[in-house]
Amino acid sequence: MNEEQAREKIDQLTKLVLYHSKRYYDQDAPEIEDYEYDKLLHELIDLEEAYPQFAHADSPTKRVVGQVKNTFEPVEHKVQMGSLQDVFSQEEVFAFHERVKEQVADPIYVVEPKIDGLSVSLEYRDGVFVRGSTRGDGFVGEDVTLNLKTIQSIPQRLKKPIPFLEVRGEVYMPEGSFQKLTEEQEIREEKPFKNPRNAAAGSLRQKDPTIAAQRNLDIFVFNIQQIEGESLSGHKESLDFLRQQGFPVSPSYQSFSSMEAVMDEICRIGENREAYSFGIDGAVIKVNSFAQREQLGNTAKYPKWAIAYKYPPEEKPSVLLDIQIKVGRTGVLTPTAVFEPISLAGTTVSRAVLHNQAFIDEKQIAIGDTILVRKAGDIIPEVVGVVSHLPERSVYQIPDICPACGSPVFFEGDQAAKRCQNSDCPAQLLRNLVHFASRDAMDIEGLGPSIVENLVAAGLIKSPADLYDITLGEISSLDRLAEKSGTNLLAAIEKSKQNDLSRLLFALGIRGIGQKAAKLLASRFADMEALFAASEEEISAIDGFGGIMAQAVVEYFSLDATRHLISRLEKAGVNTRSEALSTGDRLKGLTFVLTGTLPNLTRSAAGLLIEEQGGKVASSVSQKTSYVIAGEEAGSKLTKAQALGVPILDEAAFLSLLDGEGAAPIPEEK
Repeated sequence: MNEEQAREKIDQLTKLVLYHSKRYYDQDAPEIEDYEYDKLLHELIDLEEAYPQFAHADSPTKRVVGQVKNTFEPVEHKVQMGSLQDVFSQEEVFAFHERVKEQVADPIYVVEPKIDGLSVSLEYRDGVFVRGSTRGDGFVGEDVTLNLKTIQSIPQRLKKPIPFLEVRGEVYMPEGSFQKLTEEQEIREEKPFKNPRNAAAGSLRQKDPTIAAQRNLDIFVFNIQQIEGESLSGHKESLDFLRQQGFPVSPSYQSFSSMEAVMDEICRIGENREAYSFGIDGAVIKVNSFAQREQLGNTAKYPKWAIAYKYPPEEKPSVLLDIQIKVGRTGVLTPTAVFEPISLAGTTVSRAVLHNQAFIDEKQIAIGDTILVRKAGDIIPEVVGVVSHLPERSVYQIPDICPACGSPVFFEGDQAAKRCQNSDCPAQLLRNLVHFASRDAMDIEGLGPSIVENLVAAGLIKSPADLYDITLGEISSLDRLAEKSGTNLLAAIEKSKQNDLSRLLFALGIRGIGQKAAKLLASRFADMEALFAASEEEISAIDGFGGIMAQAVVEYFSLDATRHLISRLEKAGVNTRSEALSTGDRLKGLTFVLTGTLPNLTRSAAGLLIEEQGGKVASSVSQKTSYVIAGEEAGSKLTKAQALGVPILDEAAFLSLLDGEGAAPIPEEK
């Protein structure tokens, strides 16, 4: 490779690694496997060492990648929360040992599993947990104390109340919890988390701690960052101390004096990955002695006294026996590969989702092929590609007829998915009912996926309208549902009858109609009868509606099944009239953006007040924004409004504007 080629390759790798870093750390939505990302980063490091003159100033090799978001208060780390240098071979492990021996004599190493989670700091004063934060960029993280307090295994008080202790740990989601979460996301047809690490990160960054509490997060603590009132000489001793104080520490940690023993332990951990209830992506090798660590020091990004050995993703071939089609809540047909069982990452797998026809076409998949399968994030089986084709086998085509109801299916515009539009399709029933009862739809508290599944299995409900005919005796006959729970559920069903038309429209699951679109419909049409009579042109004229959305609404209300369902709901007493129609035009022509926490109003309630007076609520600030309504902990939207000179109101000024008394913008701080 000449210098020009090296410069071009470094430019390419730098952009690529920064892109995937942003997807991984900041968006919790990785596009490639951790192992692939680590290999890219490793290649960039090698090239920069050989051609330092071409290294970028913002190279991801020179810093911990990951930004501090505006969601939480920033926390400055007094001790940097750095990352470890990754290695991928036995030769690199022995090379690390040789570098260590050049500076210290007779090093002892501690080897422990590398847990695949989100790195956090926990701070204790006088033995009491006072603050927890994310790693962020290594120097500044986010304050997530309230969410961390929902993790039961984090001690709120230490057994020995020393003056100050800061520890570092890895928050993770157990595999069982991850499987349950993704199943629920699948039922709700939400985009599932790609792996447990991203699920843990997304859960820990929720503004509402009750959501984090529901995610069953856990933690392992693996390092002391700062300590006062206790003297410790080595890493193994510190882990023993942390265990005594009530912390869950690394599940296995042993010390070794030879690199042969270190490699044996790395292999042992790798071979037993399936024994852990959480994901691991490698093994960590650390010099035990704190004094020797001081001698060895750090680079700008990595400590010289530790490395992380990364296990390659396990891939195996198997014969594709069949492709089965599942029909989702919105009628989307999803193909699933069924192949000869193989063992991957410690478990037996025989199925993997093939996503859509475009995915099948890209990989040229045919039944009978030998395919290559791996586990994404060591959890979710996925088809990597085709190893070999049988002669004269054609690429699989998703059928044109719904396998559940026999109705025609079709591609929608440029979308890759085929869809069944029959609202009475039995395959869509469970997901339709779960969506109908969900918090943002009819908000029937207590009617979660498991209860819905039991009701459907018992033959008690075949339509959302059946929910309003169900009796206490029928509910009480279900397993694991006490009479009190049944009474509460009936009360929640009864309460849902009073919901506004906008909630019902969203609950119906009309293709492409989310919460905002449902509110727009309810603000334009007085009741269901008006919607049955509405034309595509009338609906398209609604500000914020497109032609495809309008077509979907007209098609839905043209179906006999829709007329029958709405008739049953009306007879049951479910409200089908809009309460969101504008009651005035005081705010007509004005656009508002809401940010932060208001003293008395929720943001949704404030938004409803704006819409009732003819105003609009936007999600982002621009020069077209009339006012920004700001509460406590207002973030980047407030900053942008100040930069653009957009008037800023507090809650009191907003209410004055609603009352027709005018409103004075909040004066800027001097």
